[in-house]
Amino acid sequence: MAHHSEHTEHLTHDELKFREHTERAGHFIKIDLFRSAREEYKAALQYHPGDETCLRQIDAMNANISRDRKTVLVVAPLVIILIVAVALLV
Repeated sequence: MAHHSEHTEHLTHDELKFREHTERAGHFIKIDLFRSAREEYKAALQYHPGDETCLRQIDAMNANISRDRKTVLVVAPLVIILIVAVALLV
């Protein structure tokens, strides 16, 4: 615990908040919560406006969200067809 505070004791409030949001975003990415990660990167931009890393990550999260949406749109109808087919056989 003391090790963590040694690295943050000289940071400004804005730097601490920026780090907090970007670290939280990283945790969300690890568990595929791309919308939550995107919101954390957006929040981080309040403390470092125009930060290139955050902007790139927001673009990446948007791409991940779009990819996942397309996957759902393909898989959902197949699952429905499978359920209907099984129901008709029973």
